[in-house]
Amino acid sequence: MMNEDRDAAVAQVEGLIRDIPDFPKPGIIFKDITPLLGDAAGFRTAVDLLADSIEGPMPDYIVGTESRGFIFGAALAYHIGAGFIPVRKPGKLPSDVYACEYKLEYGTDALEVHRDALSQGARTLIVDDLLATGGTARATGDLLRRLGAEMLGYSFVIELSFLNAREHMIDAPVNAIVRV
Repeated sequence: MMNEDRDAAVAQVEGLIRDIPDFPKPGIIFKDITPLLGDAAGFRTAVDLLADSIEGPMPDYIVGTESRGFIFGAALAYHIGAGFIPVRKPGKLPSDVYACEYKLEYGTDALEVHRDALSQGARTLIVDDLLATGGTARATGDLLRRLGAEMLGYSFVIELSFLNAREHMIDAPVNAIVRV
């Protein structure tokens, strides 16, 4: 995609993300992607931009983190002809899992992935809607490394760049369509 076309596409996606002040608590500005999801052309553009950002070898699997990572990850997997692997909150997957606990600003959380989700050396790309502090993405990366996956990178629709998560994600390249 040419730079001018890319800039227009990014502006289209950014224009479909609305700010919701004081959600889920006072002082937070929530980045609401539902207008983007509801706009067929905008959603297609976001998936196309995610696909265009893949450099080097194509992933064997797109890995989406619960829950909005499922939306973009599954669409991207379909678009590029890759498999899709869901990473879920505890107790949601029916087979044997690996789990990873990680810190949040206000406590801890955990994620799980099926132990047989992929074969050793499979190329993976982690996709989610938002990069904030990076805890969820790094925990997902830790799970994939336990499975023996090759991490090609992280890809997000939105990055809250003022939180500097990218600086702590040195294990693989980070891409974001919209950086605020």
